[in-house]
Amino acid sequence: MRGVEYEQTLIIPAGRKELEGDLLVPVDAFGLVLFAHGSGSSRKSPRNLLVAEALRERGLGTLLFDLLTPDEERRDAETAHLRFDVPLLASRLGAVTDWIQGRGAARGLALGYFGASTGAAAAMIAASRRPRSIRAVVSRGGRPDLARDALERVQAPTLLIVGGADLAVLELNEDALDRIPAAKQLAIVPGATHLFEEPGALEQVARLAGDWFLEHLAVPATTTHAHAHL
Repeated sequence: MRGVEYEQTLIIPAGRKELEGDLLVPVDAFGLVLFAHGSGSSRKSPRNLLVAEALRERGLGTLLFDLLTPDEERRDAETAHLRFDVPLLASRLGAVTDWIQGRGAARGLALGYFGASTGAAAAMIAASRRPRSIRAVVSRGGRPDLARDALERVQAPTLLIVGGADLAVLELNEDALDRIPAAKQLAIVPGATHLFEEPGALEQVARLAGDWFLEHLAVPATTTHAHAHL
């Protein structure tokens, strides 16, 4: 078992709002993965928590944070509007990315995104805006189609993970794969539905994501990374 060297609950500024996040960094971490959760979820998503724990076992730090404030989450529970506001979610993810770079235990770590559902679209947009900072993207049951034209500007190696029984989302990901110019791969988990609730399905997601991040974050960057001015 790999021990956690650093653990902190953060209050992260994002424009005029403040977002809550949980940063955990294992001993000798080589990278940090920022999680963008899906529609109607939060940083406490049991699916993302499972994947995050598996990534930490492989030497990756994780930052899970709420894309919406508590007040926004209450309003969204009634209207379901903000969870599909992908430009807003992308701007929040970008603000968190810019803030975390160079801070404390995250300093010097290669950065990657793990996005689920609408959070995957937000990750694509944010990654397209930070080609020198984001080294890899993984999407779980994502809606990359909602990233629209940003797909064609993604330079980070991108892995799209989709359940084999999630036919509508699988088709959307196949179309998106053709539009991403970076190194890319579509991984299908046989028999899995959208939430990967079938026995062993999430474990497969965690293994695939870990392999991808290990390949693309545990190597020296070919370009100098941009750092936020803090």
